[in-house]
Amino acid sequence: MKSAMRRLHAVTAAAVLLAAVCVVGMSRVAGQTALLPSTDRKPAPDFALPDSDGKRIALSQYKGRVVLLDFWATWCTGCKVEIPWYIEFQERYAVEGLSSIGVSMDEEGWSVVRPYLQAHPISYPIVLGNPDLVKPYDITNLPVTLLIDRRGRIADAHVGMVDKDGWEQEIRQLLAERMP
Repeated sequence: MKSAMRRLHAVTAAAVLLAAVCVVGMSRVAGQTALLPSTDRKPAPDFALPDSDGKRIALSQYKGRVVLLDFWATWCTGCKVEIPWYIEFQERYAVEGLSSIGVSMDEEGWSVVRPYLQAHPISYPIVLGNPDLVKPYDITNLPVTLLIDRRGRIADAHVGMVDKDGWEQEIRQLLAERMP
């Protein structure tokens, strides 16, 4: 009886996940963007944390740039798929004003993140997240990626894997926006 219930729960969870993926995928395929209108955007909560070299990274120091803020973990399969895309975006759009920041949510901290970064180099700053940091962002699952406009306001937040092409389109739209 218990194994039948477990199978039922697993099938139900898989169906819900598949439905969510299909809905997100359809909106991206249809060419719709999820960017909030400029007037509806709220300020991104600031933070200041050391990166793996001890350099202080503060979100507020990126004002004037579009920020891709990625909450990830070394154990997160979707995160491992997205990170190479974010490296590519960083390399392609940095001169136009894109800055990426990775926030590792690994509970073990630098003891697992540093070896991961040595095996899988990431070309943008990585900091360690903590409960105080994620609370104002309301993060309960991974991956979570935010796009923050040049004025420091959240233009889009995505839970789960992003659609690479749709996300790149949103990055380009934000880069085209100019500060008043």
